[in-house]
Parts: sequence; structure tokens; C-alpha cells
Amino acid sequence: MASLSAMKKKPFMAAILLFLGLLCSLEHIGAQSLGVCYGGNGNANNLPPESEVVSLCKNIRHWKDAHYSPYPEILQVLKDSNIEIMVGVPNDSLQALADQSAAADWVQRNIKDHSSNVKFRYINVGNEVNPTSTTAQFVLPAMQSIHKAIADAGLGNQIKVSTAVDTNLLGVFDPPSAGAFSENARQFMEPIIGFLVSNGAPLLANIYPYFRVKYNNQSVPYALFTAPGTVVQDGHLDYQNLFDALMDALYSALEKTNGGSLAIVVSESGWPSGGGAVETVENAGTYYRNLINHVKGGTPKRPGNAIETYLFALFDENLKTEEIERHFGLFYPNKQLKYEISFS
Repeated sequence: MASLSAMKKKPFMAAILLFLGLLCSLEHIGAQSLGVCYGGNGNANNLPPESEVVSLCKNIRHWKDAHYSPYPEILQVLKDSNIEIMVGVPNDSLQALADQSAAADWVQRNIKDHSSNVKFRYINVGNEVNPTSTTAQFVLPAMQSIHKAIADAGLGNQIKVSTAVDTNLLGVFDPPSAGAFSENARQFMEPIIGFLVSNGAPLLANIYPYFRVKYNNQSVPYALFTAPGTVVQDGHLDYQNLFDALMDALYSALEKTNGGSLAIVVSESGWPSGGGAVETVENAGTYYRNLINHVKGGTPKRPGNAIETYLFALFDENLKTEEIERHFGLFYPNKQLKYEISFS
């Protein structure tokens, strides 16, 4: 059984959906969506204005939705756009929004006041919060307060409240059927899972095979969906790619924690096109193309059901600190598509 405890924690993804997060849905697959994350101008100084980004999402074939954080410039250009959005609560705001009055005010200003002409899909309350951090104790109370405020605003049937986790929470992931949360993560996740089950909300998860290659010595073909055959045999289930293995390990962990009925929405997944030996345009293009095709059919453990998945990210971001952080974009800042990708 393999542990993820040795994997280096990626510091740069955590705030993307929380502060300036945009998810443009590229294609509806049945009841599911394929989308892409947008980090806004906070991490780049050469991106097009928000109005052009919204036009990009609206004008390219099959781009039906987008998801943003609720800052005024975004909400203004989203009016009557028919674009769905995900809004996020920053990790450093969780303690304040655990207070019901503060949560009600936040929902009124950022959601209710705009709900007549802006489509909201999810509220992501915290992103990749470390279960051992002082912030962890505020995740569930903030989720509960915001959920109540959403319900009180009459939007409970429209908007689901969740939180985004990464697979560092897994103490065991190999084979996938043995997937289990670490003890610290289990104590953190159990009440959150109960909340999600009770309210019919999915768990948001950031799934990155790339980081398993980078920090856990997994093979590149296994991560790129190009392995020629079975890599992991798990009982009667065959695993030919790492994405499925990580997804099903997380499903197994949920089943062991009374969360077997939960759906997982992949809130981030991507591969950088520069900054290292495996971080190439060829590998990144291969990953995105194969991921787009693969998520239409589910995983070995949950076959036949499309996986709502959001590609990271819309644009390269030139102000990121580490080199690889700057190269996750599907598009260059001039809105030119970086890869040969079909979204249909």
C-alpha cells in the first residue's frame, strides 16, 4: 500500500478558486460539465480584461458556463450572460464567516443581490485546508453558516455549498480499493462528509497526476493516460491511468467514512507546459486532450457516469513565484489556444 505522505505540498494552487476563480464550462456531457479555471489578474499582468474573458467563454463553441469569485467587475460583466459561476470563500475568511450574521451579510452582498441575473452553481468554502492547521476548525462552521444563509435567501435548491480538498488527505491510495484518509484527515472530513450527504452536495477535489510524477516517482505514461496496458490490478478492476486510481482511492476513502453516496467534482486538474523535464507542451497537451476525452466515461469503480471536471487553467500566469506555476494555461494571454484540443 502506498502512502501520499511523502508528496511535497504544492503551495500555489490553494488560492486560485478562492480569490479570483473562474471556471468556464467547455462542454456539457449529459448532466455533467467540463470546464477550465481562471485565476484573474492577481497572478498575471498581461491578461485580457474580464469582459473579454467572458466573451471568450460565450463565443467558443460548447463553452456554456463559467465560475468566478464574487468581485464587482466580474459580476457586472456576467449579468444576463447565461454563464454559471462558482464563488469561493478564502481560507483566511473562514473564521469570520463561521459567524451566522457575517455569513448572512456575505451571501446578501455577493450572492442574493446578483441572483436575478447571475447564475450561481457552487460556493467553495475553503480550498485545500490542511486538517492540522488552525484554520481547519472553521471549515465546517463556515459551510453551515453559508448554507443557512443561502437557504434563508431562497436559493437552497439552486446553489450547493462544498469545500475543495486534495489527495494529500489520503493516508493510503494504492491499490485504490484500499484508499483511506489519514487519521488527521479522517477526523477533519467525517463531519464535512456528513454535511455534504445531508444536503446533497458534491465533494470538490483537486486531482493532479502531474504532482505524483513530480514528487512520488509515478510513471509519465500512467499519468498521461498513455500506458499501453494495465498498470495496477485491483481485484477485478484494471487501472491504466493515475487519474482513475486517485479518483477511486478517494471514493474508497469516502465509502469508509459514510460518504459512499457522494459525487466528486474535480475542481482542478492540469499539467504545466514549461519549467522542467516533464513539464513540456507535448506532455501538457497530451494530458489535457486525454483528460477531456476520459472524463466522459467515469472510473473503473464508478463507470458510465461522466465526471464534472475543471481544467487548470485558462491562461498562463506570469507573476507566479515558481517557474512551473506560470505554465498551466490552455491559452496564451493573447487568447491564442496553446494546444490542439477539441472541446466537442
